[in-house]
Amino acid sequence: MKFSQSKTKTASASQKFIEIQDIKDNVVILKNGGLRIICIASSINFNLKGTDEQKAIVSHFQGFLNSLDFPLQILISSRKLDINPYLDNLKELAKTQENELLHAQTLEYTEFVKKFVEITDVMKKSFYLIIPYNPMGAKKENVLDKVKYIFKPQEVIKKISSEKFKEYQEQLEQRATHITNGLIQIGIKTKILNTKQLTRLFYEFYNPGRN
Repeated sequence: MKFSQSKTKTASASQKFIEIQDIKDNVVILKNGGLRIICIASSINFNLKGTDEQKAIVSHFQGFLNSLDFPLQILISSRKLDINPYLDNLKELAKTQENELLHAQTLEYTEFVKKFVEITDVMKKSFYLIIPYNPMGAKKENVLDKVKYIFKPQEVIKKISSEKFKEYQEQLEQRATHITNGLIQIGIKTKILNTKQLTRLFYEFYNPGRN
């Protein structure tokens, strides 16, 4: 019982350092009153493009950045790829191979992939676009504010009415549409993360190493 209480107190104390108040209707609500929509973005292999294509991509991206009248944060997440499900599928495939040569080759390939992963970290990169909207009254923290918050955390939570939330959500979605239309010109597709995906994303961020 004592362990349970201690664990609860630790979790409660840790939550004070998390700036997220809630996730609602695909929108992240911060404790300072700010709101965020997060999009996941596809990628392009810039190095495989020809010189003219590379110049066109750079030109379009420059134009896209110049068209923004709001800040945009780009986050790249790198995680070690769990290759075990792929290896399990290969083993199952080997069992179904009636041809002895194909059976042996499948097992050899499985062993090759396993050894390759052991000596090389296979990373999965994900690209996120964090789109902000800070209503009037949302506190903008500077470096000193963050330092004070670390040493003396305070639960200052801005409440947002349902009507205002819908208004702010529309503003965020308009910004997301602008970003989608701008990046599609260089071959990058974006998609807004829904509430379930956002919850999963932040769980993985705050609990590295857990699935």
